[in-house]
Amino acid sequence: MDLSKLAAASLSYEKVVETYKNAAAMATAVTAYAVLARGMARELLPQELRDAACWAVAQLLRGRVGRRAPDRRTFVIRRHDEEGDGALFSDARAYLATRIDPHGMRRVCLGRRRCGTDDGADGRHVLSMEVGDSISDVFEGIEFTWTSVGESEGHFRNKEEVSALELSFDAEHTDVALKRYVPFVTASVEAARLRDRTLEIFSSQVGTWHGSKYLHPATFDTVAMDPALKHAIVDDLDRFVKRKDYYRRIGKAWKRGYLLYGPPGTGKSSLVAAIANYLRFNIYDLDLSNVHSNYTLQWLLTSMSNKSILVVEDIDCCFNARSRCGPKKSGDKEADEHPSDGQDAPQDTFTGHGITLSGLLNFIDGLWSTSGEERIIIFTTNYKDRLDPALLRPGRMDMHVYMGHCGWEALKTLARNYFLVDDHKMFPEIQELLSAVEVTPAAVSEMLLRSEDVDVALRGLAKFLDEKKQGKQKGETEKA
Repeated sequence: MDLSKLAAASLSYEKVVETYKNAAAMATAVTAYAVLARGMARELLPQELRDAACWAVAQLLRGRVGRRAPDRRTFVIRRHDEEGDGALFSDARAYLATRIDPHGMRRVCLGRRRCGTDDGADGRHVLSMEVGDSISDVFEGIEFTWTSVGESEGHFRNKEEVSALELSFDAEHTDVALKRYVPFVTASVEAARLRDRTLEIFSSQVGTWHGSKYLHPATFDTVAMDPALKHAIVDDLDRFVKRKDYYRRIGKAWKRGYLLYGPPGTGKSSLVAAIANYLRFNIYDLDLSNVHSNYTLQWLLTSMSNKSILVVEDIDCCFNARSRCGPKKSGDKEADEHPSDGQDAPQDTFTGHGITLSGLLNFIDGLWSTSGEERIIIFTTNYKDRLDPALLRPGRMDMHVYMGHCGWEALKTLARNYFLVDDHKMFPEIQELLSAVEVTPAAVSEMLLRSEDVDVALRGLAKFLDEKKQGKQKGETEKA
């Protein structure tokens, strides 16, 4: 055999082996980089970007393999639908306003809502598409395309005003669009409107409600109370608003009752305001002294809107709490704890008027309790022991919240509210004094308001607490 041919064959084989090794090394490196990139994407990229990337890769692969384009489905959402209100069109347009990127579109329609609109967006600028424009939205890894159109009416065509929105997607995702995506759009808009709306407070006057804007600034961050109790209330509210299907399944009205009790000046009204601001619910302040019959009471309670809070302050002063359907023998404990049939609907009347406690209880958990949804009922009292047992029965007031005297954590909250401080050299002295006396948050607030200088205000508070401590010791000495 020719030696030159053998040498050439050997050299060719070595090149093949070297090429194979290089290709294998490159494949290994690419795989490693892909695994690394995938891990980094999971850690650094939000779910929306990952969904968009998956969709882009899927579209690229479809184009590479020459797959037939999928069938498309289009929903038309008209400004004036058969129902006449165009609610879905308004929701879709409000949702798309949050998805429009003014940096990524050449032409964007810029408008401004009129002040005083129902959604609470007073004078806010909003973005929208012009006729013929389209944007894409990715939901659960699926691309949905929105297009604004101007439809013909007779021989005329409005070329400027958007008459309808078209929602297009792959036909295989029709169920996702109907059952999950469109409900997601409407729920997102409803949540935004609820969050941004201007709250109102209604008062009962001459058998009807009169409303005005409610601008109370109290929040759970500013309310001076025990942090553990505060967190418990917030958790209870969060659980309540998410359990619509649960309440329907168990056959109960979607409502929640709270009893706030404790000495005057302990922050009951501030807590009501914090709950309203947290949930973005309107407040209905029911003054039973202005209600003269059960019929009027029933009309007032059933005319409340959903997502609202009914407040009855000083409920212990509204009814003759111990006048229960007939006299009881003094000291008859069993009769007090186990009233006879009909006692759950007591006949107690508000002093000087014709309304009864049973009329109020019938709205709380009786036949009229389902006249509305997602309602909070709050009773306040300074003297829980004076309340009729019917009010305290389980299922009426679901959570009893004691609003006590000012503790150390409450005082730190007040100091942060008034002076933006979390620590001060006088804190140890004030903490020791607070543990020796009982003082309400209202009294502490009054002392802190006397000066804008934190040093002066805290010295005044310390002097006030020390005087109360000495007065308490003197009283105990005299009593002994």
